[in-house]
Amino acid sequence: MSLYITDECINCDVCEPECPNEAIYQGEEIFEIDPGRCTECVGHYDEPQCVEVCPVDCILPDPQRRESEETLFARYEALMDEAS
Repeated sequence: MSLYITDECINCDVCEPECPNEAIYQGEEIFEIDPGRCTECVGHYDEPQCVEVCPVDCILPDPQRRESEETLFARYEALMDEAS
């Protein structure tokens, strides 16, 4: 499943540069994650890098977007094709 950022976000900006898929962006009030670009770092890292660096633990799995590792890897491959 992709991740989302809760309203507990303090806008510290440490997550955005860690995202290898550029899925994190500044929303109207807090940072947000584009679920169409989030792979939970599958294909890049063993763990989601945004979760690793978040000081307030406000990045969680999105219960509305349950996705298998295969789906996340397919998204990773599509994003890499798009980038080249």
